[in-house]
Amino acid sequence: MGGSLRVAVLGAPGVGKTAIIRQFLFGDYPERHRPTDGPRLYRPAVLLDGAVYDLSIRDGDGARPGQNPGGPEDTDAFVLVYDICSPDSFDYVKALRQRISETRWGHGHRPAGAPEAPILVVGNKRDRQRLRFGPRRALAALVRRGWRCGYLECSAKYNWHVLRLFRELLRCALVRARPAHPALRLQGALHPARCSLM
Repeated sequence: MGGSLRVAVLGAPGVGKTAIIRQFLFGDYPERHRPTDGPRLYRPAVLLDGAVYDLSIRDGDGARPGQNPGGPEDTDAFVLVYDICSPDSFDYVKALRQRISETRWGHGHRPAGAPEAPILVVGNKRDRQRLRFGPRRALAALVRRGWRCGYLECSAKYNWHVLRLFRELLRCALVRARPAHPALRLQGALHPARCSLM
């Protein structure tokens, strides 16, 4: 028995949203960056712990911090991607996270009993580690404790932690009804598990 999950992958232009999705789905990486011309929708099926789940992954390149990044009726989980070498892209993600909270619950307060859509903040381009703008531990602590979101870094170019990203997001979304801190739930999802694209 499985289910379905609607995921929005958002972030500033050029941070690698499409590259992450393409690595996950097709195992390829485009050497030249081509801007995404509007939102795209991908519909893979994945196998996690013996159950099949239908994903709907929206490459939401068109979402800007001032625009509605998705409401509770059309998104079950969010992946907010930034470039670890670009402080501006991190600020962009910060604004998106705030906008999601305000759009979904009004001023960031979730009504009692309302389902929580997990948010995973992803620092991409880990292959460019030497050029990063801030220490990983400090950024991870800010996101987990201050923003109450999960945090992970990956390299779409080298397919490092890309599968782990989607596995954690799926596991977190599946346990979102449990009363626990979202960052703690995402960290608890780090246990080895099999996740395969079908």
